[in-house]
Amino acid sequence: MARRKTIFLPNNYYHIYNRGVHHNNVFRNDADYKFLLKYIKKEMKRCGITVIAYCLMDNHFHLLLRQDGDIEISQFMQAVFNIYTKAFNTKYKLSGTLFESAFKSIHVDTNEYLLHLCRYIHRNPLDANIVVKPEQWIYSNYAEFIGKRKGTLVDHQFVKDNFGTPEAYEDFVMNYIPPEKTQKGLRRYLFLD
Repeated sequence: MARRKTIFLPNNYYHIYNRGVHHNNVFRNDADYKFLLKYIKKEMKRCGITVIAYCLMDNHFHLLLRQDGDIEISQFMQAVFNIYTKAFNTKYKLSGTLFESAFKSIHVDTNEYLLHLCRYIHRNPLDANIVVKPEQWIYSNYAEFIGKRKGTLVDHQFVKDNFGTPEAYEDFVMNYIPPEKTQKGLRRYLFLD
């Protein structure tokens, strides 16, 4: 087994993402999304992980996580997605791998990338033309960021410290200019095919 290049350290942020094998859906209905979110909540407390931003799409997911303690994000991911994959395969009478590969991880090494990543994750359903407003996609924590839903998978202090107000974050997300026009240095971080 190849060793992961990312080194997971306490008090650091990481972009974690993956997609279904052959781009197949990894969530087929509301129950699938809720099942995964339930295990994320359970394991984040046990592992000392904070979910900053997330978006679950039909065939992929994005997580922005902060490792708060010594238990590495890789252990958190293994616990959550082993359970999810087994449950998914049992439910749909499948076998084998659900995801294209081991999850991908990028260390968030600048504040600029950290803030851009929140926006990028939350804009996923909007940019995929699934919704008109990001808060309409219930499988992300954007609505919590802008104060339109009460949820537990959000760090309100992070939002306040980095964006000030929910309205400021909403403006930051909705008045986005694509990175190829203004932020060429961030392109290496994007989840591109």
